[in-house]
Amino acid sequence: MANSFELTGTVKHLLDLQEFASGFTKREFVIEVPDGNYPQMVKFETVKDRTKLLDELAIGDEVQVTFDIRGNEYKDRFYVNLNAWKIAKTSGGDSGGAQPSASSLDSSFDNEPDESDEIPF
Repeated sequence: MANSFELTGTVKHLLDLQEFASGFTKREFVIEVPDGNYPQMVKFETVKDRTKLLDELAIGDEVQVTFDIRGNEYKDRFYVNLNAWKIAKTSGGDSGGAQPSASSLDSSFDNEPDESDEIPF
């Protein structure tokens, strides 16, 4: 797929590096993208050597993310990932803020919808 996309927003979460037995590594992050009354929380991933792109980021940084969309199937389930390959700071943020742990975010970003979550529209 040759298409790439860009989104600009504020870094909200920086998750821990994940290392797999195969040697594959990935790191995920979330930005808040303004969208009228209901800002969107968008999760991206970086893989392999691009995980280092997140080392210079802090919660609250304004960034422009260039990414492509990756999709795959596993055991009759379909998955879509936003694969970030370029991240540029557009302004400094509040780097003094507390960073939530990755374990507290894992359940919030499952691909499975949670019936207890209320959607504001």
